[in-house]
This record gives sequence, C-alpha cells and structure tokens, in this order.
Amino acid sequence: MAEGNARFSSAATLEGGSSNDEGSLAELTKQLSNQASDLARKEVELAKAEMAIKAKRLGIGAGAFGGAALVGVFALGALTATLILALATAVSPWLAALIVTVAYAVIAGGAALIGKNRVEAGTPPVPERAIDTTKQDVDYVKRSAKEARS
Repeated sequence: MAEGNARFSSAATLEGGSSNDEGSLAELTKQLSNQASDLARKEVELAKAEMAIKAKRLGIGAGAFGGAALVGVFALGALTATLILALATAVSPWLAALIVTVAYAVIAGGAALIGKNRVEAGTPPVPERAIDTTKQDVDYVKRSAKEARS
C-alpha cells in the first residue's frame, strides 16, 4: 500500500505540477536577479576604471601642453634676445642666441607633439568598452527572454 501511495503522489506531481517546479522557477528568478545585479555592478566598475585611465591620459596631455607653452615663452624670449643681439653686433653673440632659440623651439615642438598624442589617446572621455559590453549584455538578455518565451 505504501508503494501505491508513492505512485499516486508521483503521478499527481507530474500532472498538476509540483512545488519543486515552482521552487526551481523562483530559484532561477532569484539567480537571474542576482546575476543581473552583479553584472550591472561590474559594468559600473569597468566604466570607472576606463574613465580613470582616460582622465590620467588627459591630465598628462594637458601637462605636456602646459610645458610646451612655457618652453614656447622661453623660445620667444630667446628669439627676442637673438634679434636684439643680431642688430647690435654682426656675428658672435647673436649666433649663440639663435642656437638657444632653436633648441627651445625644438623642445617646445616635441612637448606639443607628446601633448597632442596623449590628448588624442584620452578622448572622447566616455567609457566605450563598458558601453559596448553593456549593449551586448542587454542584447543577450533580450534574446534569452525571447527564446524562453517560445
């Protein structure tokens, strides 16, 4: 008789559904919710990390531009001294001043190129990878939801 009751409860479970099915559905829903929360948290962390890298690059580029401006001012001062010395004497002092001017100009040009490259590497200041992976995650969830409905 115990054997008959076991068959009956097993058959009732198959026909009418069971609390195990509902429990596993609830567990799956809870897991989905937890995973979605974890994924969102990780995407925000990725965005923060990406923004920190870009901000650092922008800072270095801005600093290089600042350095280029300062050295450019020195070059202008040296050029002024060169012109004055060139008019004052014909050969030796102005040639020395011109060499200093050219050296400052070369340094300013190099710093400007470094600054330009760093600013380009840091722009646009948006977390592109985080946005792309978030879009992929949303598409994946949409596809999974469609497949689950059908």
